[in-house]
Amino acid sequence: MIFEETFTLHNGVKIPKLALGTWLVADEDAGAAVAAALQIGYRHVDTAQAYRNEAGVGDGIRKSGVKREDVFVTSKVAAERKEYANAAASIDRSLKKMGLDYLDLMIIHSPQPWKAVNQSDDRYFEGNLAAWKALEDAYKAGKVRAIGVSNFLEIDLENISTHGEIKPMVNQILAHIGNTPFALIDYCQHRDIVVEAYSPIAHGMALQAEEITAMAEKYGVSASQLCIRYDLQLGMVVLPKTVNPEHMKSNGAVDFVISAEDMERLKHVSPLKDYGKDSFFPVFGGKM
Repeated sequence: MIFEETFTLHNGVKIPKLALGTWLVADEDAGAAVAAALQIGYRHVDTAQAYRNEAGVGDGIRKSGVKREDVFVTSKVAAERKEYANAAASIDRSLKKMGLDYLDLMIIHSPQPWKAVNQSDDRYFEGNLAAWKALEDAYKAGKVRAIGVSNFLEIDLENISTHGEIKPMVNQILAHIGNTPFALIDYCQHRDIVVEAYSPIAHGMALQAEEITAMAEKYGVSASQLCIRYDLQLGMVVLPKTVNPEHMKSNGAVDFVISAEDMERLKHVSPLKDYGKDSFFPVFGGKM
């Protein structure tokens, strides 16, 4: 069962390969979604300060009936927090909002504040080191079991690895069929940094791609299942987002194998970089 499969971070902590993503899930809806996912079998839930649903996620964990120690919970320090004190205080606020004693993973959400993404060449090296120090101290204090980053490019990772005390354990990035940053994935995996793939179904646009739907039909699965399996076979944690329990079940039914030949075909699918009405989000701008 995919829910039971894990990767091991470089500090020995095990991270489930499939997570429930909660981006764009309202706080009032997050509790029911998280509780449903955990009852279905999910053991990894991903949220962020910027999602404004940490309270709902925490409530869902408590209402699920699943033991806290059996759930891997991730949140992210907001991209704008580039000072030590601000970042450190935000971690404490996240714990309080969620009603948790610890988080399993805390991530810096972006190397740049969102207003600067795709607009500036400034990579905020000093600010990221300050935020990273806050994560390192939270880790040493037992407030978080692992620390990582999101949307970081090679140059951003080098900054942390060279000047920080602890190497990132995770890098969460946009990665899906038709838009897979192979060089960045390879860079991370060769340095024992686990890669997490958000928007694995291309924010829904993969469902409209004929090359993907045709391949899914060949395997007798949905396009969503094919997309999730593709990222899994590239060695990544996958974070599909849904509030629909039936979709949660379907997204977890990925115990099939894409052949090596078909994986190569999927790696060369026509670029999927038009995210429709949601293309305005900075993460889809192509210059993270």
